[in-house]
Amino acid sequence: MTILVVTGTDTGVGKTVATAALAHRAAASGSVAVVKPVQTGVGPGSGEVADAEVVHRLTGCAVHELTVLDEPLAPDTAARLRGVRIPPVAEYADRVRVLAESHDTVVVEGSGGVLVRLDTEGGTILDLAAEVGAEVVVVVSAALGTLNHSELTVAALRARGIEPAGLVIGSWPGEPGLAETCNLDDLPRVTGVPLIASIPAGAGALGRDEFVAAAPGWFSPAG
Repeated sequence: MTILVVTGTDTGVGKTVATAALAHRAAASGSVAVVKPVQTGVGPGSGEVADAEVVHRLTGCAVHELTVLDEPLAPDTAARLRGVRIPPVAEYADRVRVLAESHDTVVVEGSGGVLVRLDTEGGTILDLAAEVGAEVVVVVSAALGTLNHSELTVAALRARGIEPAGLVIGSWPGEPGLAETCNLDDLPRVTGVPLIASIPAGAGALGRDEFVAAAPGWFSPAG
């Protein structure tokens, strides 16, 4: 039984597509469930597609969306704005553990970065990962600025005694520039964490058959 938490250096770095790729890879060797503890920004008229829906469309894996909030804000901010109660991280951890009893792998997609608050009591995806003893994969950008964001995220994880299992570039451009090309070497060098996958930009727009056929090739042989 494996619990894998997918976090990122920021919002919009490609966590959802990376989650789908990681879930598909895990499905090759056993049963998989994907959990999205908190989804924000999918209220009436938003036009946004929920992350859980994207992962299911790309992979066919069972996806469990636990809390949904209308505004495209950090979960605790969105909850306070509406004056609603959302579950504390401990409740999400219990749900993940229950799923882990009946699946070989549970993949948990966080919201935003590692210190974004998932509840109104200050609980974060970092707290959730620590509570369930998860492996953690960090999704990073390829662009200029990623080294600082990546090092900060890795440092926050290590401060809690969690050694990241790997980095994933969430959106590799079709025409990389100098910064992106250098970052391929610099990301693992400055963080001390292996780069296990690089996902091409636009992968989330693929159909399921195309996605599952291509996804294995995005991972490094050692990843």
